[in-house]
Amino acid sequence: MQTKLADLLKTLKLTGMSEVLERELALAEREGLATAEVIERLLVEEFHYRQERSLLYRVKQGRMPWPWTLASFPFDKQPAVSKSQIMGPASLSFLDRAENIVFIGDPGTGKTGLAIGLLRQALVSGRRGRFIKAQDLLDELYASLADRSTPKLFRSLAGYDLLLIDELGYLTLNPEQVNVFFKLLDERYSKKSTIITTNLDYPQWYDLFKRKPLVDALLDRLNHHCITIRISGPSLRVPAHTESQETNHTPPKKQKSKSKMNPESSAH
Repeated sequence: MQTKLADLLKTLKLTGMSEVLERELALAEREGLATAEVIERLLVEEFHYRQERSLLYRVKQGRMPWPWTLASFPFDKQPAVSKSQIMGPASLSFLDRAENIVFIGDPGTGKTGLAIGLLRQALVSGRRGRFIKAQDLLDELYASLADRSTPKLFRSLAGYDLLLIDELGYLTLNPEQVNVFFKLLDERYSKKSTIITTNLDYPQWYDLFKRKPLVDALLDRLNHHCITIRISGPSLRVPAHTESQETNHTPPKKQKSKSKMNPESSAH
C-alpha cells in the first residue's frame, strides 16, 4: 500500500509529500493520528517544498553575482548611509508604488551591495527580479536590434517587478543604444520599479547620453517616482587598518650617537 502511494505521489509530481511520506505514516501509526491530520501534514510539507523551490528558481533567474543581503551590509563602516534610511525601501512598499531607486556614489561605497540586498528582499517576498550590468544591458539591447528580437527582450525585461541596472557610468554608447535604453525605461515607467547604481550625479547624465531632450524626459520620468540615495562616504574596499597605518604611521627618528661605538660591542 505504501509503495503504491509513493509511486502515485511521484507520478503526480508531489515531491514534497513523497519525500516525507514514510516518516509521516510512521508517525501517524505510532501516535494514532487522525486521517485528516495526516493529510494536512503532508499537504503542508508539499506547500513548503514548492515555496522553497520557487524561491530558488527566482534567485537563479535574478542572476545576482554575489550572495549579499541587507543583513550582511556593514553599516558601521559606511557612515554615509544610515540603516534606517535603507529599512524604508526594504519594506518593499516602493514596489507597490512602482517607484524607482537611484544610488549615486563613488566606486566602492556600497551602492551595489545595498541594491542587491533590496533585490534579494524582493525575491524572497515572491517578486520577480533581475540583476544586470549597465554595459551588458546596453549590449544586449543593441544586439537585439540586429536580429529583430527587441520586442521579445522588451517583454522579458519590462515584466520584472524589479530590474537592477548596475554601474551606469562613463560607457561607450552609440545613438541606437541610447534610444533603446530610454525606450525600455519608458516602458517600465509607472508600471514596474527599477534600481540604478551609478557614480554619475544627474547633471553628468547629459555628458553620458549626449541627447539633452531624451535625458530631460528620462530624468522627468525617473524622478517623478524616485528615491535618490547619495553615498559620499569612504570606500569599503580599503581595509580600515591600511587607512589607519597610512594616517598614523610616522617613521622613527634616527638618533645621533654622542660617542663612537666600540666595534667589538656592536657584534653582540
